[in-house]
Amino acid sequence: MPETTPDEGTGSPRTSLPGPPRRAVLAAAAAGAAALLGSTGAAAAADSPPGLAPYASYWFPDSLPQGEPGPGIVWRSLKEWSPESDPDLAHNTASVPLAPRFTPVPANRGARAGQARISSLVSFGPTARNPAQGSATADFYALTHWAYLDELVFWGGSAGEGLVLAPNAPVVDAAHRNGVRVLGNVFLPPVAYGGDLRWTRDLVQRDALGRFPVAQQLVRVARTYGFDGWFVNAETDGGDSALATRMRQFLRALRTAGEAHGLRVTWYDAMNSTGRVGWQGELNALNQEFFEDRAGKVADSMFVDFRWTPERLAASGARAEALGRSRHELWAAVDVESRGWDSTVSWDAILPRDREHVVSLGLYRPEWTRNHLADRSPGAFHRADDRFWTGDSLDPARPAPDTGDTGWRAPATAVADRSTVTGPPFACSFNTGHGLRWYEGGEVTSDTPWNHLGLQDRLPGRRWVVDSAGPRPEVVLDFADAWRGGSSLLLTGALTAPAAVGLHATRLELTRTTVAELVHRTDAGGAPVSVEFGVATREAAAPGAPLPYTWLPAGTRGGGPGWRTSRIPLTALAGRTAYALAVRITARGKTPVSWRLGALSVRDTAAGRHPAPPSHLRVDTSARRGGSAEVRLSWHRAAGPVRHYELHRRLPDGARRFLGGTCGTALHLPSVTRAAGERAAVFELRAVDEAYAASAPARTELPW
Repeated sequence: MPETTPDEGTGSPRTSLPGPPRRAVLAAAAAGAAALLGSTGAAAAADSPPGLAPYASYWFPDSLPQGEPGPGIVWRSLKEWSPESDPDLAHNTASVPLAPRFTPVPANRGARAGQARISSLVSFGPTARNPAQGSATADFYALTHWAYLDELVFWGGSAGEGLVLAPNAPVVDAAHRNGVRVLGNVFLPPVAYGGDLRWTRDLVQRDALGRFPVAQQLVRVARTYGFDGWFVNAETDGGDSALATRMRQFLRALRTAGEAHGLRVTWYDAMNSTGRVGWQGELNALNQEFFEDRAGKVADSMFVDFRWTPERLAASGARAEALGRSRHELWAAVDVESRGWDSTVSWDAILPRDREHVVSLGLYRPEWTRNHLADRSPGAFHRADDRFWTGDSLDPARPAPDTGDTGWRAPATAVADRSTVTGPPFACSFNTGHGLRWYEGGEVTSDTPWNHLGLQDRLPGRRWVVDSAGPRPEVVLDFADAWRGGSSLLLTGALTAPAAVGLHATRLELTRTTVAELVHRTDAGGAPVSVEFGVATREAAAPGAPLPYTWLPAGTRGGGPGWRTSRIPLTALAGRTAYALAVRITARGKTPVSWRLGALSVRDTAAGRHPAPPSHLRVDTSARRGGSAEVRLSWHRAAGPVRHYELHRRLPDGARRFLGGTCGTALHLPSVTRAAGERAAVFELRAVDEAYAASAPARTELPW
């Protein structure tokens, strides 16, 4: 990994490469805020009693540093961890299983399936006090381009806080909903920045029976918390060949113990077979044994250090294949932390246009798309993030002209997208997992900014394929209004011809009772529009070819307040498969269009609509401070399929206020303020299914 320097105020590593300094920004969450929303708006848990606000877990392998931890930091030993002793377990456990996904015919001729994959190393927050369940701010790296990712590493760790990081549940739930694996991080830092070789020895220690107890604990944590394996990065120098041998044996033990449970191990190219740290920038004789040795596979993949050259990557791919491994199990590290799409990269060394991809792509810190912005509003962030993943054209079906080997080669131009929309019910309200307010049925039920990736929808993978004989309208995820969650899809511009917007790639089997529903509106002042819903019952004929949509009328919308639900029976398509969904807008007049899509769903009307309610809702603990209280609640899962749970407060005047949501069975509220004359705060919890139908509420109270 690049050289590290302490990050002021957090103890977390900043990174810098030799040469011009790089700007390294650790993604920040609201300090101390540990729940999605509290009833007092942005009130955070910075002054919470220790142990009440839940945070993402982190540990040292075994022994702890000398001295005392800094403010807000808790030193823990992974070797001593157990689920039974973990007070935050329910808050940190992911609930969404890893979804299977498929690869549609690529949107452009350059995007390839079955070759290079993409891994991203992302810091969503500091190592210590990283909120377990979102927080009361919209300023958050709400990654949505899961369609191009294969693996995400929950990056972080420092000598002053902890070296082993478990991903928080919202990240895992969002990734799994989109078929992406999430790995925790084991970071053994350089000696110059606090690394101590005893922590490496702690990691690879053996017990009296020859077992690796910390490897067993890593598997136990991943299985208990619900994520997919570990990224192991040993950068503490000073070892010898005996320690390197022990590390290789540890990796094999870790992988072997986890393999039966679907867990993966990725090794970072730092320690080599001498036991010293010497970044190779390739797969070679010095680091091969951590990837594959004479006994077989040691790690599932290797993250090749930034020091690679085109020649080294070519040789690495050839060496992997000579070992009987895929060349695409090597991630070539590309540092985008400081310059993003202006980074100078020899793309033909990884993703050449004219031949098979050489290796896979490892993106280091793509949260640059948020961190570099002066305006970090949600809309500004998503515009930058779309450009990063899709390219300057903002249309993956029409990539911007190739600017040569070192111009930005957006993932959508080289790697085929994937989707998990394989069966009804399916719904999308274009909720990105953060927002300035929370909406239900088009009404604001909380005016508090928020983030929680676990509440994110399965968004369209291709942002945005637009077909029109006239000017291309602008299509964005917008946060000024929404039907449900925090955002909606907004199409604006002067339309001189119909404009079709591709949405989800799907594999939906249609029956006589299948219906689609669109919730949409035209903003005041926008031209009236005719809306059609498109269903493609065949794949595109070839990469980059248009999808053959059947267009079904969904009504006409004029300007003015209010959302409209258009119900579109799909009876005429019964017995066929929907391979893609789209909408087509035709302007009725010369005024520019401003049309919103608040929700899209496809469901079988013969199926039941409402899930069963959760049970045993209770207040586990609370801390009173004057006229407010900090609260932890828990409940038992509802029977049947549940997408997530939503918690509201019933106020004395009968109004409902949204407090938070989670895919799990516990929620922390940083501050609940007593209403005038209120004897008890009344909480209502509902289970929400994939079509956003809500159960009857479970209720509990907090007496004042």
